[in-house]
Amino acid sequence: MPSVTRDGVTIDYAVDGEPGEPTVLLLEGLGYGRWMWRWLAEALADDYEVLRPDNRGTGDSDAPEGPYTAAEMAADAAAVLDDRDADAAHVCGASMGGMIAQELALADDRVASLTLLCTSPGGDDATPTPPDVQKHISSAPEDAAPRERIRYLMEPAVSDGFYEREPELVDRIVDWRLAGDATPAGREAQAAAVAAFDASGRLDAVDVPTLVLHGTADRVLPAENAELLGELLPHADVDLFDGGPHLFFVEERERVNDRIRAFLGGVA
Repeated sequence: MPSVTRDGVTIDYAVDGEPGEPTVLLLEGLGYGRWMWRWLAEALADDYEVLRPDNRGTGDSDAPEGPYTAAEMAADAAAVLDDRDADAAHVCGASMGGMIAQELALADDRVASLTLLCTSPGGDDATPTPPDVQKHISSAPEDAAPRERIRYLMEPAVSDGFYEREPELVDRIVDWRLAGDATPAGREAQAAAVAAFDASGRLDAVDVPTLVLHGTADRVLPAENAELLGELLPHADVDLFDGGPHLFFVEERERVNDRIRAFLGGVA
């Protein structure tokens, strides 16, 4: 896999599709490796060059001492665009990745469009993660085996019954998370970036087409945040997925991928 080093931190990234096609940059959520974009990358690869970096602290990227900031990780993402000689990019981010995407759009005029999934603008008006959910996703039973620990921590991010509906997929996700997610220290450093993030007073400067997607049953970052993004971003179209959980783009991957493809086709 290619990599780029910025300020002594090496960021590893995957490339799908063909060089020379329009660039799409995919930014993942807190603690998650680039595996979470595998379905969207496959759906876009025929028409785009798709870049999937591991955030600092995650997977094959370096894990420097934290805390991190969203702006810092946006600068890492910009370095990936530099490494690919990309003069424009459609940027798609989920959860923490959506926060990084907002910072990138504010700092880099190469951002041609934004797709923001299950994320928040931060600030006083944002709806935070409920305390009980925050506690659940931050800790697991001390005696839990590694695989069970991942399943436990992921429960609030998926819909009731998902584990039973797609047991083989869940097993693969656990494998991917064991192999490619953030280190414990990396996750803690990324969590600090989420806690400190606030773009709410700056988003009126984002002058690019924006698609905001969110599940209405998101227990991690409630869907009120999508409506707030729609109010703050000048060119935002908000689509809510009825009953969708935080990982709605995994559970409803075909619908989500089709919606993103249609959006990109309209702005490319």
